[in-house]
This record gives sequence, C-alpha cells and structure tokens, in this order.
Amino acid sequence: MTSAPTTRSPGAHEANAQPTRSPGTNETGVPAILRRRTQKFGPGGTRSPQALYTGHNLKPAFLLHYDWTGWPTAGATLPPQSAAVARETASLWEKDGLSLLQPHATAEKVQILFSVTPQVSPTFFCMRVKGRLQHALRKHGTPVDFSRKVSFRSLGENTSDVVQRYIRGQIGKGDFADPRFRETMRSFTVVADDVRLAEPSESNSGRYWYDLHLVLVTADRFRISAREQLGRMCDAALDVAAEGGHRIAALSVMPDHVHMALRGNIARSPEEIALTFQNGLARAAGCRVWQDRFYVGTFSEYDLDVIRRIGRRS
Repeated sequence: MTSAPTTRSPGAHEANAQPTRSPGTNETGVPAILRRRTQKFGPGGTRSPQALYTGHNLKPAFLLHYDWTGWPTAGATLPPQSAAVARETASLWEKDGLSLLQPHATAEKVQILFSVTPQVSPTFFCMRVKGRLQHALRKHGTPVDFSRKVSFRSLGENTSDVVQRYIRGQIGKGDFADPRFRETMRSFTVVADDVRLAEPSESNSGRYWYDLHLVLVTADRFRISAREQLGRMCDAALDVAAEGGHRIAALSVMPDHVHMALRGNIARSPEEIALTFQNGLARAAGCRVWQDRFYVGTFSEYDLDVIRRIGRRS
C-alpha cells in the first residue's frame, strides 16, 4: 500500500505559501487574536496545564481499530460457538465504547476486532473484552477461563511504513516561496530510528502494539513562522512524550499543524494522549494555539485487510 493516509484531520492539508508575520503578531510570531485566548487561573494568574484543553469542548476526528487476542488457560480449549457468543455480546460492548466488527475463534484462541471511541485505552479495552466474553461464555453454559496473557494491536487502513513516510514527507508537500524557509523547516522533522514500532510493548498482562497517528491544527489556521517558536514546539512534543511514557517515531512540526506517529502508553486513551500534547504544546507556544479538535488514527505493521482475510476464511 503506497498511498497517503486515507483519513486526515479536517483542515490539516499541507501549507501552500511562505509563512509571513500577520498584522498584530508579536516578536515570537504569536498573533494577538490567539494571545487573547490565553486563560489565567489560580492565585497570581498562573495557568493550570489541565485547564487549557479538556475533553468537554473537544470535537475529535478519529478512526480507531483495536484487535484483541486471548487464549484459554493451560489445558483448556474454547467451545466451537465462541465467535457466535462474541457476536451476541456486541450490545454490551457498545456501552463501553467498543463496536464489534469481526470475531474469529478456534479451539486454541479467539481474536476480535473492534472500532472504538477516543476515550478507550488499551488496558480498559482488554479488560472489558476479556471480562464480558468470559461472562457470556459462562452464561451460555460453556465456561472458559482465559489466560492473563493477551495480545493487543492497533490497526488501520495504512501500515507503519506508510504513515511514517507520509509524516517525513510533509516538508516536500509544502509550497514554500522561500527555499531557505523550507530548509529551516527540515530541522523540525524528527525521525527516531530507535523507536521500533514492529516490536511490542511488553507488560505483565501481555504484548501491546499501540500506535497512533496524531494531528493537531492551529486555531484559525494561523501560520507560525518564527524559528524559535517552532523549535519550542518541537522540543515540547518530545518532552511531553517522555513525561507521559509515549515514544515518538516520527514528528513533523509545520507552520499551521503538527503530525506525529507514536507508540502510546497503554494506560492512556487516544483522547488523553491528544489532550496532553495539546496542553504541552500550547504552553510552549505561550497561548491557546490549537483548534478544539484533533485527528487520531491507529496503524500497525500490517493493515486491516489482514484481519478481514482471516474473517473470510473462518
């Protein structure tokens, strides 16, 4: 698959002109209209990091697919009707923000694909899938105890290579009038070769491939042109990732939007991760610079077609 990601944040298209300072901007390139959005909280006018962006006013765009694989305990097998029981449980998972797409089961393991909302973390997801399925099998008269070992994988229409190549190529897509500014922007594209997304994150409960493509877009599509400001945003993204237990594989800070491909902390939902980056980068910018929305999508080493083929064979 070689095309660019099929789902992108609304308005996150490539920059098409050389950034220039807008009327009313200060020396760091922050416009007055955005500076007025800066909010002060608490004694002495200090800002609370949590108060800049919250889940209450967000309107995210998302395309999130989680795949869960579970195994019965040693010496046990799954009943033949396991996939059918999973389908019967779909309405209960809906209450958790999990929409059942495709179950597949053998005597040795069960694999279930869901689409999920941005509020669902991998740890919560695995707990709910296992717990509800185990309960449903028991009610069906075919009780099975599942092993603590699970496999979690985020999936999308595009693979890791496609997403990372797309992010690395952002500078080439920008129609910058000044070639010098294009070269300046190259320093704000970061590729971390030591972040190997093909390898899982190991935990006591199993193996997790939790990979997200996150896009933030500036409010009013304001274009940041000051090198110092862009540098602070780039550094802040790396700092936020380190503090939150996330690992950025590819990052591109553009004048009016930011792309990143990252391995997320499995205890944090996509929404929590997006909010953390929105707040951290807004503090680096010195104002409430982002739109009250974001795009987040899942991807992996292979795409959704692999799971679809498994389902067709079952």
